[in-house]
Amino acid sequence: MYRRRGDYHRRVRFREAVRADLPAVVAMLADDLLGRTRDQAVVDEVYERAFAAVADDPRNELIVADDGGEVVAVLQVTYIPGLSRHGAERALVESVRVRADRRGRGAGAALMAWVVDRARARGCALVQLTTDKRRTDARRFYEGLGFVASHEGMKLDL
Repeated sequence: MYRRRGDYHRRVRFREAVRADLPAVVAMLADDLLGRTRDQAVVDEVYERAFAAVADDPRNELIVADDGGEVVAVLQVTYIPGLSRHGAERALVESVRVRADRRGRGAGAALMAWVVDRARARGCALVQLTTDKRRTDARRFYEGLGFVASHEGMKLDL
C-alpha cells in the first residue's frame, strides 16, 4: 500500500516539463552518484532530441516539481499497455531526481505521490520502478513510500 508523506505537494506545482526546464533537468541528472559518470550538465543536441522524443510521445511524460518558478525535482513516467494482469496498463517511473539543496525536504515524496495519483486516475494497475543497487538511500526512500522490491531487475548495456 502506497504511503503518502508530508505536505510538500501543497506548495509545489507538478507539470509536464517544457523546453525551458531542460537545463535544470539535465543538471539534476548529472548531479548524482551514477549520473556523474554517464550524463553531462550541459544541454546539447542529444538532450534536445531526447527531450523532443519524450515530449512527442503520448505514453511518456517528463514531470517536474515547480516551486515558485524553480524546477526542484523531475521524473519520467511511461505508460505501458500490456496483456498481463488482464490487459492492465502500468506506469513505469524512471530518472527520479531531486535538486541537491532540496533533498530530504519532501519534494521527492510529493512528486511520487503525485505520479501515483496520476497513474491511479489513468486506470493503471500498478506503478513500477527500478533503482540501482548502489543507491541504498533511494531504495530506503521508495520502501518508505510503500514500494516493495518484489522482482529482480536485469539490464543489458548496449
